[in-house]
Amino acid sequence: MTRVDELFDCVQVIAALTDPEQILNTIEEPARSRGATHILMTGLPMPNRPIEKLLLRVQWPDMRSGGLPMDQVPVSDPVLNMCYTGRHPVNWHLDAGREPGEIITSELMLAAAGPGRVRLVAVPVQEINPYQACVIAAGPDLNFSNRELVAYNYLCAMAWRRLLAIGRVGRSRPGDLSARERRVLELTAIGKTAADIAQMLKISQRTVHAHLQNASEKLKASNKTHTVVQALRHTQIEL
Repeated sequence: MTRVDELFDCVQVIAALTDPEQILNTIEEPARSRGATHILMTGLPMPNRPIEKLLLRVQWPDMRSGGLPMDQVPVSDPVLNMCYTGRHPVNWHLDAGREPGEIITSELMLAAAGPGRVRLVAVPVQEINPYQACVIAAGPDLNFSNRELVAYNYLCAMAWRRLLAIGRVGRSRPGDLSARERRVLELTAIGKTAADIAQMLKISQRTVHAHLQNASEKLKASNKTHTVVQALRHTQIEL
């Protein structure tokens, strides 16, 4: 049996599990066996919302100074930000001795690297919209082949579906848009005017503008276009 086959076998194991910790273990063990020294599994928060209640597992010692506490996982970290828009896993590495301008300014990577090098795998989970999550593993000797990473991506997606099925995670996050706010933004995204939307939804233009304003505030957007972009980024709407 190949290492890729083993990952697909883990999917079958997860399908029968009802203990969320065992499901998380099934995600963690393949990464550990491939050299991971750091693991982070978390939902991704809406703009300006805390991450603490979405964290599922954090084992991320700071190799520079001795600890990255759970309540200090950097929400604005470039690795986490990539997971909002990514649809495929990413393999990154950081080597000691490189010029500062050449490295990714990620606190997660720097904490895992310490004074040395580190390899990091980030797996976005976009399977249960509008909820978003990710699995991140790092270590100096972390080694996933391309085929293994494809299989691991599938494993993580199926694990989150199982966590949803047993009630460990939900589809919603604090700060989600309402159903009507989403619909107004979906129509805005395809070029409908406020007058068009009011007629289609049988509401007043004033109400349309109120929904757009509320959505903009929730998404911390600066204008209507930015609101649509943010809604897409956070899987609040689909085109």
